[in-house]
Amino acid sequence: MVRYSVTMDDDLTATIDKSCEKRKISRSEWINEACTTHLTSVTDAGISGATPVVPPGPKGDHDKHNMPDYDAMYRSFRIDVPEYFNFGFDVVDAWAKKDRNKLAMIWVNQEGVEKKYTFWDLMRLSNQIVNMMIKFGLNKGDRVLIMLPRVPEWWTFTLALIKRGAVYCPAPTMLTPKDLKYRINVADIKMVITNEEQADKFDAIIKDCPSLSCRMMVDGRRPGWISYPVELEYPAPVSAKLVNLSVMKKTKSTDPLIIFFTSGTTGEPKMVVHDQSYPLGHIVTARFWHDLRPGDVHFTLSDTGWAKSAWGKLYGQWIEGAAIFVYDIRSKFNPTEILPLIEKYGITTFCCPPTIYRMLILADLDKFDFTELRHCTSAGEPLNPEVIKAWKDATGLTIYEGYGQTETVLCIGTFPGMTPKFGSMGKPSPGWQIELHDDTGKPVGLHEEGRIAIRLDPRPVGIFREYLNSQEENKRSFVDGFYYTGDKAYRDEDGYFWFIGRDDDVIKASGYRIGPFEVESALIEHPAVQEAAVVGSPDDIRGLIVKAFVILKPGITPSEALIREIQNHVKKVTAPYKYPRAIEFVDSLPKTISGKIKRNELRDREIKRSLNGNTAGKGI
Repeated sequence: MVRYSVTMDDDLTATIDKSCEKRKISRSEWINEACTTHLTSVTDAGISGATPVVPPGPKGDHDKHNMPDYDAMYRSFRIDVPEYFNFGFDVVDAWAKKDRNKLAMIWVNQEGVEKKYTFWDLMRLSNQIVNMMIKFGLNKGDRVLIMLPRVPEWWTFTLALIKRGAVYCPAPTMLTPKDLKYRINVADIKMVITNEEQADKFDAIIKDCPSLSCRMMVDGRRPGWISYPVELEYPAPVSAKLVNLSVMKKTKSTDPLIIFFTSGTTGEPKMVVHDQSYPLGHIVTARFWHDLRPGDVHFTLSDTGWAKSAWGKLYGQWIEGAAIFVYDIRSKFNPTEILPLIEKYGITTFCCPPTIYRMLILADLDKFDFTELRHCTSAGEPLNPEVIKAWKDATGLTIYEGYGQTETVLCIGTFPGMTPKFGSMGKPSPGWQIELHDDTGKPVGLHEEGRIAIRLDPRPVGIFREYLNSQEENKRSFVDGFYYTGDKAYRDEDGYFWFIGRDDDVIKASGYRIGPFEVESALIEHPAVQEAAVVGSPDDIRGLIVKAFVILKPGITPSEALIREIQNHVKKVTAPYKYPRAIEFVDSLPKTISGKIKRNELRDREIKRSLNGNTAGKGI
């Protein structure tokens, strides 16, 4: 599934755990009790005749949806992809020329600093950057890694790269130098774009990255780096009108646009290549799932380094003429701090991972005015039905779930106008033909587990072209006219899909996709660790957490201090979000005859533990 990136505040979790320990109850019991208490208070207020802040249901235009009849839309909808397409010119610049005052983005940081950008602003700023890139020899097809936090420059530079015809590779700021070296070398990266805070990581690996010939910094100055602020003004102010040179070439819709890196289970991340038509695929995501229309303000809570930013912070929203709301999170984050922002900026549509919704329902939602908010969505992992119920009782709004991957746009979803089945993925998106197959490629029956198979004739707009430099993975994924997602589901008699699990061992924790192999490799590097296995363990707050089963070397004694030492070690070796929040010391690991770890047995053990109300083990 598509990845989210949110820096979580552990204070709430710690408070809940202390309360549970004191009262001798499980996290599940605490959550259920909290939800019940909240719902009761809301219900009681309504019974007493008090006027609620949140309207009980949609009003006026809230009743109108872009997809009033799913079946009719599914039968008739199609996207005609032109031979030539460029999102920067054909969408952003087109809006700018139609209405130079049309709002495109509201940016706010945690200190309350606010900036607003029109499409006209974005057109001119991106044009300046294109001119700058021409100066430094960036050509069509060159690959560029962009690693920036949620700052406006991420959008302006991304647009410039698209206009230039370069292939951009988004990267989360949490990546380590080791992560970056792999990505730069395997993708043959020519240029990196980052900020002063992250520059040290690249300086540490520059000698080991022969393809990297150009480093650009969006702020500050540094030896060996191109400074964006300096270049804007010297030797003369850069023109906001594109330089008309022969090197400016149109992009075909089949030209490569972006490379996403996705986590694997047995090795390094795979490279997912999308072409220039990919933004058009997000018409389905934005128009039908997010239910967007011109003038809306959409808020997707996601980092810039993941594919979810393309889902909710860029393509479909601007195609539909909506503005995006960006909340720049740099320091410790408490999910409840977004609630006054939804009220203040009149957010109309909202999307966040289930983890965040689980946190939000515990807040006093009655204190906030959600009158402008009319539609909510969630993806990344299944959402608990009780959370959906709690959110609807508090806000009057249903959370519509959806499914997709880094490799796709939204390909299965619950859309406005459909009757939601809580816990279901929904139905295939318009333009997408999806079946469930057994291991031989034959369709399975109703309520039977099957592999999610996407028909490629006709090829749906928004599906990726290939895994770059991975012939074996392409052979495994593209078979007999279908793309197999690697996920399993079943379908009920009404045509709704229900997610079962992943064919491989990728852990979906707090919206992240984490490959256990990388975490295990980091664990083994610790001098006290002899062997390790990593799985996802059920958690009432985060959905899943990374749990490690560790065999210590002879003579090493388990301790709380050692757990913290190992966790800190993993944070340093790999990206910090991948560290195991729980560690259990064991004497042996279940293995096959050939010596492979049976992660499925460990996962099953954790599920049983969770059902019995036991904690995941030691951790911080």
